[in-house]
Amino acid sequence: MPPPAPRRPVERWRAAWVERLRRSGGRRAAGAALALLTEAALVLLLLTIAPRLSGDEKEERTTVFAFSRDREEAVPAEAPTPPDEARPADERAALEPVSEPADAPANTPAVSVPEPAPPPPVPTPAPPTSLPAPVILLTREQMAAADIARGAARPSAIAPPRRAVAGPPNVGGAMGADTPRVDGTGPNGEPLYAASWYREPYPEELRGYLSTSRGPGWGLIACRTVADYRVEDCVAVGEYPQGSNIARAVLAAAWQFRVRPPRLGGMPKVGEWVRIRIDYELRGR
Repeated sequence: MPPPAPRRPVERWRAAWVERLRRSGGRRAAGAALALLTEAALVLLLLTIAPRLSGDEKEERTTVFAFSRDREEAVPAEAPTPPDEARPADERAALEPVSEPADAPANTPAVSVPEPAPPPPVPTPAPPTSLPAPVILLTREQMAAADIARGAARPSAIAPPRRAVAGPPNVGGAMGADTPRVDGTGPNGEPLYAASWYREPYPEELRGYLSTSRGPGWGLIACRTVADYRVEDCVAVGEYPQGSNIARAVLAAAWQFRVRPPRLGGMPKVGEWVRIRIDYELRGR
């Protein structure tokens, strides 16, 4: 038999590779078998240790009963009804028919409740009737005696006391007489006439001004007459005693004086000058 032909390098390499795979495949198969055996042993161990479940015990269930209005017997929802002896007391009480009250007869007459009587009306008092005033009959003599028109006259009102005045007297004389002239002249040589009061000044009108002067004494001034019985442009003419400031006080109070204008030819002459004298006397209280 002829010797085998020498293998080529490629064939030798392929044969070595196949041999290597065969060896490695055997090792892998052994490992897989060992793993399967280990898992089977663990499963058997777990089944042995677990408690045994008995299937003989009855499963507890809740029984539901349905009731109808025509008193039909209760029908359990799932299991057949056990005998009454095996049922609990509360279930037997629930299954017993409940006696319903008998319906009231349809012909029962309705009981009517009487309504309370309304309160009696309160009588309204009638408004008081005004009675006519009584008439008193008098005779003619009584009526004449009761005439109040001929009663006693009322007493005249008491005239207030006349307040004291100061200044020159009213020397105007009759309405048609002329006013007499007096000594002296005005600031520009105007003639002076005696003053005639339209209203004499009251002491309280002069008291405030004369309180700054020294008395007793008198002051003399000359003023020009204007409308409404007033005087203006007054100047001091003289005073006594000298330096008593009485004339100065009279000048300050002259705005209150009411003096008639002098009459010349029977007619009042507004604008003429008049002379006014005020006496200042000290009186004890």
